[in-house]
Amino acid sequence: MSTFSRFTFSLAGLGVLPAVAIAQAQAPTQVEPDRVEEVIVTADFRAADLMRAPASISVLGELEMAERGARHLEDVLSAAPNVSWSAGASRSRFLQVRGVGDLEQYAEPKYYPSVGVVVDDLELGSAASAGMLFDAAQVEVLRGPQGTRYGAAAHAGMVRIETNAPGDDFEAQLHGGVGNYGSYHAGLVLSGPLGPTLGARLAVQQNTGDGYVDNAFSGEDDTAGYDEFTGRARLRWQPTDNASYELSGLRFDSDNGYDAFTLDNSRTSWADQPGSDAQEIDAVTARGDWLLGGGRSLQAIASWLDGDQLYAYDADWVSPPVCELATCSYGFDTAQERFDRGREQGTLELRLLGGADTLGAGDLRYVIGLYANHNDETLDYAYPSAWYGLYESSSGYDTERYAVYGQLEYGFSERLSLKAGLRLERFSDDYADSNGVATDSDDDLLDAEISLQYEFDDNTFLYATTALASKPGSVNVAASSQFDFMSPGFQDFMQDKLRFDSEQLVNYEIGLKTRQWNGRLDLRTALFYVTRDNAQLENWMWDADAGLWVGYLDSGSDAENYGLELEGSLALTQQLEVYGSLGLLETEVDTITTFDLDRNAFVTKDGRDQAKSPAYQYNLGLRAALPLGLTASLEVEGRDDSYFGYYHDGQLEGYDLVNASLGWSGRSLRVTLWGRNLGDEDYAVHGLYFGADPRDDFGAWSNQSYYQLGAPRTYGVDLVWTL
Repeated sequence: MSTFSRFTFSLAGLGVLPAVAIAQAQAPTQVEPDRVEEVIVTADFRAADLMRAPASISVLGELEMAERGARHLEDVLSAAPNVSWSAGASRSRFLQVRGVGDLEQYAEPKYYPSVGVVVDDLELGSAASAGMLFDAAQVEVLRGPQGTRYGAAAHAGMVRIETNAPGDDFEAQLHGGVGNYGSYHAGLVLSGPLGPTLGARLAVQQNTGDGYVDNAFSGEDDTAGYDEFTGRARLRWQPTDNASYELSGLRFDSDNGYDAFTLDNSRTSWADQPGSDAQEIDAVTARGDWLLGGGRSLQAIASWLDGDQLYAYDADWVSPPVCELATCSYGFDTAQERFDRGREQGTLELRLLGGADTLGAGDLRYVIGLYANHNDETLDYAYPSAWYGLYESSSGYDTERYAVYGQLEYGFSERLSLKAGLRLERFSDDYADSNGVATDSDDDLLDAEISLQYEFDDNTFLYATTALASKPGSVNVAASSQFDFMSPGFQDFMQDKLRFDSEQLVNYEIGLKTRQWNGRLDLRTALFYVTRDNAQLENWMWDADAGLWVGYLDSGSDAENYGLELEGSLALTQQLEVYGSLGLLETEVDTITTFDLDRNAFVTKDGRDQAKSPAYQYNLGLRAALPLGLTASLEVEGRDDSYFGYYHDGQLEGYDLVNASLGWSGRSLRVTLWGRNLGDEDYAVHGLYFGADPRDDFGAWSNQSYYQLGAPRTYGVDLVWTL
């Protein structure tokens, strides 16, 4: 079936798909007329009701996290339509929204992803492995550019983790749980007032597991394991009714293994040098809010982040026994590629908000802001190889971003309003490495948005938005460093690709949100069309004569994306609710030239689907409130096939997964039995294509597709004890 046929078939299926939803804060209870709990979105300048926010947004609450036994963002994002992710690490920290986003990271800095991840007011950037969900209140997934608010850091979308704030009452919780594959976690939450105007919250958790790979060479079962510590602290001071201050800190320390790829795409590795995906992050955020009178308020936010990351993997995936059990052409290499990074980031933001609290006829409100970001990254690279010897390099990459922005909202009537935003950003970078490559650049970026919003009545909301987003160009770090070592033909090809241009993305979107049947039905839908000028597409090529893999961003083509997103929920009875989401997506790259491994030549591909862009994604579930304080949920999720690169035609196969949970809540104890991928389906979250297998019986060094598998059947029990 063609992609277009699948697309139209899925559209036809909307007639029988129950209204579905993501944003639910509680299990189904008795629904009373005109009494529906609002879900508040906090990622914009002003908090807003989800059903009246002029954007396609999914909100995943504490219930969804508990039902899935979620520890990290990767455990819940599949519930959001048209959101994909790539692993290439111990955690799936590379996100794509509507087909736009990063796929992996090696030598490139990647501090500036197309889909940003924010924890409260802290921009994580390339540190998205720290997107842990312990003590999180909700996860907000904003699809489409959020340029006025976040600039190029939210070029295609934004994911925001909102953690629980200090409360007015004392609170103490003990969290714990165990699961298969040697997993366990333990956590502590303390929160409450320290005085009449001072409150604090402390949350710490240790999350550990063996992972899902057995290493046959070493006999160990945890070479792809997890060892993650998360600590958050929030201190809130409100000395007067007109002033409040908050100081928050984050400590994340992970020592995860990375042993993911095998020659037979199984969960049994023969690597003799399993890798590592270790990360340490210390961050501090300070915020002040002041009410100035006359409907005006002032906000100031400053943050500092210091991080270290060691990413390493066994470059050949094999060990001596492999070539003792089978004949290997040329033996095998012994190498571990290592990327040792250090990063410091400082941000400062100041904004003035003014105008009416709500928009009636003739009402006006505005936001004016200034933003600054400074980021320094160092990389020490090493490739000790038995075949090629020791290759080492070091580099430094510094960036600065300065922006001024504004947003204006105006009410034409009680029902019709306009929102318009503009952001001007100055980007500069400076790169130098030990190979003698040095470059610097400046870029002026423009982000803009205009949106019309109309409320048919208190229950139905319509919006239409056009948004322009810009992402800066820069140097292709790996290609520039390797250029002198390339063979002549590859030098000729890469000569004009050592840098990539800035990308301009325009998103056209129309959405409808409605709540009907006395609040029993929630429905949110959006249609979108996206154009990408100078689309920044990740690509690879293999220079066999030089023995080099060269990765780079190619901005030589335009692209387009369009599709539909549907979310909603329906309370069938007072105790039974159906919920879910559907995303449909079509993408196309006008033309891209790459080195085809199978043809051993440069080829041009026209009309190619963008990578990690499945034509459909869905999530459909049933949630029930049972007697004796029990709740239960059953859901199925899935997605279509998708390409995982441009230098070949390999695809990640589509899949369908079944998840379920059973919960019980008492006066002070909550117990959740959860399971994911109950059918134990093998599915891939990342892919590579090249010649890696040295064994003659398996077609030595022939090009094959290799996959990093997602989690198998996992299950466990979680407990929360409120003291």
